[in-house]
Amino acid sequence: MSKALSSIELKNVKFFRRGKVREVYDLGDNLLIISTDRVSCFDVILPTAIPEKGRLLTEISKFWFEFTRDIVSNHLVSTDVNDYPQELAEYKDLLAGRSMLVKKAKPLPVECIVRGYISGSGWKDYQKTGSICGIKLPQGLRESDKLPEVIFTPSTKAEVGHDENVSQDYIEQLIGKEITDIIKELSIAVYTKARDYAEKRGIIIADTKFEFGVIDNKIILIDEVLTPDSSRFWPKDKYQPGKSQPSFDKQFVRDYLETLEWDKTPPGPQLPDEIVEKTTEKYQQAVNILIEK
Repeated sequence: MSKALSSIELKNVKFFRRGKVREVYDLGDNLLIISTDRVSCFDVILPTAIPEKGRLLTEISKFWFEFTRDIVSNHLVSTDVNDYPQELAEYKDLLAGRSMLVKKAKPLPVECIVRGYISGSGWKDYQKTGSICGIKLPQGLRESDKLPEVIFTPSTKAEVGHDENVSQDYIEQLIGKEITDIIKELSIAVYTKARDYAEKRGIIIADTKFEFGVIDNKIILIDEVLTPDSSRFWPKDKYQPGKSQPSFDKQFVRDYLETLEWDKTPPGPQLPDEIVEKTTEKYQQAVNILIEK
């Protein structure tokens, strides 16, 4: 297995920001987004990276950006290093397969979470209140049940710490009702198209998150899209509602961490080799299933 890449530094290129997984550089009208092999769980970057993860995330995001372009424009310019500016020429080998040249947009301050099944924090909220983000749901739902209809459950976008689940009303106060309605409609449409495609190929996309930005007063899809980091991917042939599901995503790492006596604050624990190898394998399986070779 190839060596994991935990960090990347491009000298003489303007640095923009560092995320939990990605490094971003400023190229004027465009940005360069580089996916490292870092893994973040419970908003903590773990000390152990997952080989090939950044390459696989980039491959699957590129696929979905192109697949959903008929619904909403997005920020992707190219993933071909030969299309990149000359100032990046010396880094071609490093960037190949794990980077995207994208348009620079003004991000909207909201995580657009869409749920087709009840799991994770949504399941916890439902157990306490019978609702998710203020949306009342039918009584008697089981963990991992398919919801009667797809729901939009936004959250705040925290630069540090935890995102916070909020109501649609809260988002309307933040960015206005018109923009909220647009991103809700787009989020549900993109999720629904992707969900239907994935299910035919054997993967249930239980939920996902999107981010949107604005360029020239036009709302576009940005960041990553429908990756195993931003979504719950379940194998359809093993789906059994009433409990948590096996997954193709980093839920596998979360499940391992839940077995430890760790308080979910930094520093995170090291991952054993077996967990690292199986996680790479799960990401690769998801890509193989979803993307026709």
